[in-house]
Amino acid sequence: MAARLGPADLAPCHGRVLQGEKADPPDPARGGPGMSDVLIVGAGVTGIACARVLQDAGLAVRLIDKGRGIGGRMATRRVTIDAAELRLDHGAQYLSDGPEAEAIAAAAPGAVARWDPGDGRARIVGHGGMAALPRALAAGLDVAQGVEVGAVSPDGAGWRVDTDRGTQVAARVVLSVPAPQIAALVGAAHPFARAVRGVFMHPCLTLLAVFPKEAPAPFVTRRAPARALSWIARDDSKPGRGAAARTWIAQANAGWSGAHIDTDRDAIKVRMRDMLCAEIATDPATARHLAVHGWRHGLTGAPLGRAFLRDGTLWAGGDWTMGAKAGDAWRSGQAMAQDILATLAAA
Repeated sequence: MAARLGPADLAPCHGRVLQGEKADPPDPARGGPGMSDVLIVGAGVTGIACARVLQDAGLAVRLIDKGRGIGGRMATRRVTIDAAELRLDHGAQYLSDGPEAEAIAAAAPGAVARWDPGDGRARIVGHGGMAALPRALAAGLDVAQGVEVGAVSPDGAGWRVDTDRGTQVAARVVLSVPAPQIAALVGAAHPFARAVRGVFMHPCLTLLAVFPKEAPAPFVTRRAPARALSWIARDDSKPGRGAAARTWIAQANAGWSGAHIDTDRDAIKVRMRDMLCAEIATDPATARHLAVHGWRHGLTGAPLGRAFLRDGTLWAGGDWTMGAKAGDAWRSGQAMAQDILATLAAA
């Protein structure tokens, strides 16, 4: 799964990240301390890209995200084996070629590394993990983590956002969440809910596997879309991932993932381990660590076809608007930010 952003436990972000912070109460006066110019729901690549532009333009922007870490599917998990820390990218594997990927790299220069999987074409990855990229991009942003949004509704001249930590009010709201989650936030009768009915996102099951350092390494990457394990990568070949063990990422294709996304994780772990070991000529019994992560909305199958949705002062976007890559997520976030600035300039 190249970001490839969909078939991406993060360290704290180096911005103003507030773990499980209690949300501000609504401010009926509008514009007081409880009122953001823009509230962004979802701190993945889209939300961060949007927030970065808006904050740089002088707006008061807050991001909220239900996860423990930021970056969405641009994710890295840390595993300790024999006191050595290993890092495995269990979401987005790298940034695909293109101007958006280069823009992301330019915006996070200290977090970028180049990775050549053996075909002579270097890919952009995060140094020490793909999660390093969103952490760097979000530096200095106001991000509240561990905040789950239940509903978004009109409230006077702005929007009321009800969360499990209280209520927030904002003049403008951006929903940077997977398309299948939008209707639950705005209601089935909202135009956004109707607009995303044709958008489809495939699940993706990902196996994280650690073997002894001397284990076989028959290849660096193997892509075979028609096979159950459509993507296999030797993650320890990436810069800064840890060299104390042989680490592999295996991602199942859309069909296999869809058929097994709700299957018992222990059973899936064994099945994916055995399929992986058959590919890499490794004894399954030598595995030092195994884990499975399921991305229920991992990869866009049928995109929206335009960069974002808008209803007055409510926007929605993500990689699902234009495709399935990190660049599509970045483009959507930037487009929403520019549209917000344009509406302010025209007011």
